[in-house]
Amino acid sequence: MNFTNQSYIFERYRPITSMFEEFSPVGVMAEKILPPVWYIAGFIGNPISAFIWLGQRMRRNNSSAVYLGFLSLTDMIFLILNLMYLLHTTWGYKVYNDHVSCEIFLLAYYVPQYLSTFLVMGFTVERYVAVCHPFMKEKWCTVRKALIIILFLSTFSFLLASAHSYLWAYHTDMDVCSHRQNVDSDFITWWILITDVAVFVLVPVIVLIFNVMVIREISKISKNNVVHRQQNRRGNGVTSTVTLLAVSFYLILTQISATVVGLLHQAFPFGDPFMSDEDIRKDQTWSRFFTFQDVRKVVEVICLSHYAIYFFIYCATGKHFQKEVLYLLTLQGRLPFLATMLSTKRRKEHYTMVSTNGCAVSEMYTTNMSTTI
Repeated sequence: MNFTNQSYIFERYRPITSMFEEFSPVGVMAEKILPPVWYIAGFIGNPISAFIWLGQRMRRNNSSAVYLGFLSLTDMIFLILNLMYLLHTTWGYKVYNDHVSCEIFLLAYYVPQYLSTFLVMGFTVERYVAVCHPFMKEKWCTVRKALIIILFLSTFSFLLASAHSYLWAYHTDMDVCSHRQNVDSDFITWWILITDVAVFVLVPVIVLIFNVMVIREISKISKNNVVHRQQNRRGNGVTSTVTLLAVSFYLILTQISATVVGLLHQAFPFGDPFMSDEDIRKDQTWSRFFTFQDVRKVVEVICLSHYAIYFFIYCATGKHFQKEVLYLLTLQGRLPFLATMLSTKRRKEHYTMVSTNGCAVSEMYTTNMSTTI
């Protein structure tokens, strides 16, 4: 669609996605190519991760598994909503162009984004308590406490996201779901700035700080030769530390990057909306706006990956998770050609965070009995 007559640009290009296809095709292309990759990975990996982490063997006496299981479910919900979002904004399907669905969708869209970040923080703080303050583990690091905290975080995320049902509205004149016109624009700007920085910048930084303290404590314990003797030669401490670093650093990298480019959009306003297409291509203000939109969309779709690839991080860094995945793929050992990938003797294991005598260690296996696959 290409109009050269001098009229209001948002009238010439309906839906608004056609305007970005015309003037910033790189970002639109990125939104059409990369997200399907994350959807395939997430729609497969997240349900498997949730099934494993919330399974009886993994969550029994292991509150960390409860956080990871709900994190997988939350990421799955977000990917479904993000698919609807891109169908609306990139592909031109009017998924929530309505006076009610606009507000409801934006509320629902932000809840899993907030909750996903909070769950990583909850899991990290729980590990910090278990490793650095082992005598408090029995009181605070329980499955029941984890469920209570997750319920609180879910409620808080919903309340925080509910503001978006007030900030967004459907505009009939432009046929778009955008910021509500009768709300002060400065209030909207500051609300989005404060909440995005708090949730997507400060929380990841807090996660990093707690992880550093956990890693230092594990390193100190290892040097003092206190680590439980049931660990394998390389040590489960190494494995769990790698998993911790991989998940947290990937969260930090993606969340902060996406948030920064999202907040910078105020510095790249669009130009005169009454210019013709030819003048828009020559105008510096419009050029900066569309260039930024390309960069922003590319960064955002790359950072979207953290909702989809935790399954692969667990598989790459967690030996016990690998065993559970293989055990699941073999239908509990009923497929002989896959069962050969597993040991003929399979331990019935669960995670613990404290060794005998209450010494703090990283996650390790405690063997109850041997079973044959």
